[in-house]
Amino acid sequence: MVYLNNAATSYPKPMCVRETLVRTIDAPPSGQYRSAGISDAGDIMGECRKRLGAILGIRDENRIFFSSGSTESLNMLFGGLGIPPEQIITTVTEHNSVLRPLFNRTGGAPVLLPCDAEGFVSPAVFEAEARKGAARAAVLNHCSNVTGTVQDTAEFGRIARKYGLVFVLDVSQSAGCLSVKADEWGVDALAFTGHKSLLGIQGTGGFFVREGVPFTPVMFGGTGRDSRVIVYGSESKGLSDIHAPSASDGYEYEVGTQNMPGITALNEAAGFLLSKGIEQIIAEEKALTEYCTARLSKIEGIRLIGQGNHAHSPVISFQSDILPPADLAYVLQNSFGIVTRAGLHCAPLIHKYIGSGEQGTVRVSFSLFNTKEDIDALAAALEEFS
Repeated sequence: MVYLNNAATSYPKPMCVRETLVRTIDAPPSGQYRSAGISDAGDIMGECRKRLGAILGIRDENRIFFSSGSTESLNMLFGGLGIPPEQIITTVTEHNSVLRPLFNRTGGAPVLLPCDAEGFVSPAVFEAEARKGAARAAVLNHCSNVTGTVQDTAEFGRIARKYGLVFVLDVSQSAGCLSVKADEWGVDALAFTGHKSLLGIQGTGGFFVREGVPFTPVMFGGTGRDSRVIVYGSESKGLSDIHAPSASDGYEYEVGTQNMPGITALNEAAGFLLSKGIEQIIAEEKALTEYCTARLSKIEGIRLIGQGNHAHSPVISFQSDILPPADLAYVLQNSFGIVTRAGLHCAPLIHKYIGSGEQGTVRVSFSLFNTKEDIDALAAALEEFS
C-alpha cells in the first residue's frame, strides 16, 4: 500500500510512538493529578506541553490545554471567548471545524474573506475589513487542507494587534510539518490536532489561550485537583462551605478523565519530531512535494489545483479530465493500492475560488515516511488514464 492521505491522519506512526502506546495501555492506568500509577501522569502532561510549546512557538506552555482534537478545541475557543459570530472575521479557506461552530452559534454570520485561485487570502483585504471597526476577533487557518497554501500569518497577526482583535489560529494542518511561531505572530488562541503531522494518534490535540485573553470555561467537571471548588469565580452562590477561588488557574479547561494513553503517545511523537528537527522535516517534505508537482504536471489530462508561487505545505490537489475525483480516488486505491482523499475535504467554501467545482479534488499529502518511489507509483497509475 502507498499511503498519501497524511493531511487526514498520518500513517505510519513512528515506532517509538507505537511502542509507547502499547506500554501505556498495558500499565495500570494513571489519571492526571489523581493517582501515580506506574508513571507520573502529571509529569507526562507537563513534558508534552513543553514539547508542544517548542513546536508551536509558545513560551508559556502551561497555557496549552489538551482536548480530543481541533474540532473540540475550536468549539471550546469560540464558546469561551463569547464573541458573537457577526463580530468575527474569518476566511473561505476554513475547514468545517471553524465554519460550522461559527455558523451554528446564536447570532449572525461571520465575515468571510475571499481567497485567490491558490487559496491565498490577502492581508490587505483583511485590514480593510478590520478597519471598519465592527469586528472583535479574527480566525485564520495557517494553511489550506485543500491546496496547501500557507497564509501570511505574521501579517495577519500584525493587523489583528493594530485593530485590537483577538487572533485565533488553526494549525491543524501545519503543526509538525511547517514552522509555527505563535508568540512571534501575536496569536491569542490556537487550535491543534495530534493525529496529523504531529504523528500522534486520533482523539488527541488541544488549544492554547494566551494569559490575559478573556476566556470562560464551557465545560465543567472533575479535574483531580482541588475538589472543593464547585463555583469558579469569586461568587460562592450560597455554598458557604465550598471553596470558590477569586481567579481560575486554568485547569478547569481540562475536565473529566483525560486521554492519557493518547497524550503519552503524543508526547513521544513530539519528542520524535524535535529530535528529527522540524526544519529538516520541512526540507524533506518540501522536496517530496516539489517532486510530485513536477511529475504530475507532465501527465496529460491531470490538472493541478491551487498550485503557484505561494508557500505550500506537503499537500497537492488535482483533477482528471477522464474521471471525477471520487471515481479516480476509488480506482487508485482499489486497483493500485494508493490511498488518497477525494471530495471537498470538509472545506466547502474554497472550491468556488480555486475553480474545483462541486466535486472537489483528489488530494495527496505527504509525511516524512513517504518516498519518491511512492510518488512514482502514483504517477505511473495516473499515466494509465492519460
